[in-house]
Amino acid sequence: MLGVLAGFFVVWCIILVGWFVGRRKILGDNARQVLSSLTFFVASPALLFETLSKARLQEVFAAPLLVTAVAAIATAAIFFTVVKFWLKRSLPEALMSSMSASLANSANLGIPIAVYVLGDASYVAPLLIFQLAFFTPLFLMILDSSTSSHRTTPLSFVFMILRNPMIVGSALGLLVAGTGFKVPELVLEPIHLIGGAAIPAMLIAFGMSLNGTRPLQASTGRRADTLLASSFKLAVQPALAYVFARFALGMDGHALFAVVVTSALPTAQNVFVAASRYKTGLTVAKDTVLITTVVAVPAMIGVALLLA
Repeated sequence: MLGVLAGFFVVWCIILVGWFVGRRKILGDNARQVLSSLTFFVASPALLFETLSKARLQEVFAAPLLVTAVAAIATAAIFFTVVKFWLKRSLPEALMSSMSASLANSANLGIPIAVYVLGDASYVAPLLIFQLAFFTPLFLMILDSSTSSHRTTPLSFVFMILRNPMIVGSALGLLVAGTGFKVPELVLEPIHLIGGAAIPAMLIAFGMSLNGTRPLQASTGRRADTLLASSFKLAVQPALAYVFARFALGMDGHALFAVVVTSALPTAQNVFVAASRYKTGLTVAKDTVLITTVVAVPAMIGVALLLA
């Protein structure tokens, strides 16, 4: 337990450094965007490649991937039913809010949590692969079919996935692991150094993003939606993951802890990007990202205490 709490302490310290840097504008106005781009396009793919190239595939494509899929899909389905038929939201808005309630920040916070709290970045790989290769495209395809502003074909989604550097880095790492190919040390060393920049840059950018936003404004009329989405993301989804993993699959110990913690990750920031694109659910997406991001680490500490 002390090791888990120490891991959260490290994460929060770096986040607070980012918050201070952002508040004082030490790195300028565009620093957060630059750091986020660095981690997304360069450092994180390198980290994922190095990590997954050493992983055992039977542990990546196994029970954790199934738990991730079941918990996320069940959370989205239940939340969609509540919002669509109880709060009477339109279909596109209900879909976008369901994304806010079930799509996790598997990269910017998921990778650091996996490394410092769970002890291995490969623990977040099932979540990352499921979301990027299936869950997010599924949501966007349904949104495309329910709006007239954008039309995207399944083939274009395949190309979108293949152009994602996270997927490319993960796929190459899994290919190396599956074939048993030994990457030359001369090649692996710069990849290792570049990947080492991912976690601190992610957390500093994350801390910088916490400045200057006030959620739950009464004028928006979406407080109930936001609070429900936040509760589903931080409580319902990890609870469903626990129940399915523990009682359906018989998981326990650190493996059970890992799937519950990754299910309790906050809402992904790209949900707000999608909301901006489709011009629906903007308030719920923005506020849920902020609330779950601030509350997620204390919530995961609670998970650690309950499962200790």
